[in-house]
Amino acid sequence: MTIARTVQIIGVPMDLGASRRGVDMGPSAMRLSGLTAHLQRLGLTVSDAGNVVVPDRTSLAHGPEALLTAITDVCAELALRTAAAVRAGVRPLVLGGDHSLAAGSVAGTATALAERGQRVGLLWLDAHADLNTPATSHSGNVHGMPVAHLLGFGDTRLSHVASVYPAVLPEHVVYVGLRDLDDAEQALIRELGLRAFTMRDIDERGLRAVMDEAVAIVTRGTGGIHLSCDADWVDPGEAPGVGTPVRGGATLREAHLAMEIVHDSGALLAMDLVEINPILDRQNHTAELAADLIASAFGRRIL
Repeated sequence: MTIARTVQIIGVPMDLGASRRGVDMGPSAMRLSGLTAHLQRLGLTVSDAGNVVVPDRTSLAHGPEALLTAITDVCAELALRTAAAVRAGVRPLVLGGDHSLAAGSVAGTATALAERGQRVGLLWLDAHADLNTPATSHSGNVHGMPVAHLLGFGDTRLSHVASVYPAVLPEHVVYVGLRDLDDAEQALIRELGLRAFTMRDIDERGLRAVMDEAVAIVTRGTGGIHLSCDADWVDPGEAPGVGTPVRGGATLREAHLAMEIVHDSGALLAMDLVEINPILDRQNHTAELAADLIASAFGRRIL
C-alpha cells in the first residue's frame, strides 16, 4: 500500500453530541499547539481545509430531534470532505469536536473505499464503546452513538451517511482501551462478536501485543485503517482536558506506542482526534499532547 504524503486537516467544532460544552474549541486548541509544524517536520505536505460549519446549539429548536438532525447534517458534509480526500490520495486528519463526528468522517472513508471495491477497517481508541442508539442511551448524548450508527443501527439518517450500508462491518472493528461501558453496549459487543480490548487486556498482555493483534484484524480484508481516537483514551492524569474522563487509561508512553504501531503498519488512511475540551484543560496541555500523538501516528520517531 502506498501511503499518501499529503495530510488535509479538517476541523469540526461541534459540541452538539455532548452535554458538557467546550469541545467545540478543540480544533483551535490543537491548531494552536503547533500541529501543522509537527507534521511538516516529518516531510509531509499539510493543507488546512478549515472547519466544517456547525450550527450553534442556541440557534436550534429544543429537543433531541433537532440536535440529531443538525449532527446528521454536519456528518454528511464531513463525509463528503473525507471521501474527497481519500479519493484524491490525501489523508484526512479530522479534529474535534465531540465524537459524534465520526459517524461522518468514517462514513466518508468508507464511501471512498467502496468505490474501489474495498471496506474500511475501524480502529477505535476510547474509554467508551460509543455503541448506544437513541433507544438505548441513558443520556441521549449522540457522542455515545457513532459506532452503532456506522454499524447500521440507530437513527436511519445517521446510519446511512456513507454510500455503502453499513459503513463498517463488525469483523472490521476493533476497540482498544475500553473501561466504561453501558449494559446495552456490552450486550451488542457480544451479539456482534466485536473485538474489544479493555484496559485489563492491556494490563495483562501489554500494549504491544494488543495493538499488533488489533492492527492485524482491521487490516484483514480491508483497504486500510481509519483511526478514531478519543482523548479520554489516555489517562486523565495525562489528558485532563476531556469531557468524560475515566481513571485508569493509557499512559503517555502507551499512547505514543499505539500511534507508532499504527504508523508502522503502513495502512493509516485517515484519523480523528476528538473530545479535547480546553475549558477543562491546564494551559492547553491536552491539546499539545494530542498534537504529539498525531505526529507519532504520522511517522515521528525517537531515532
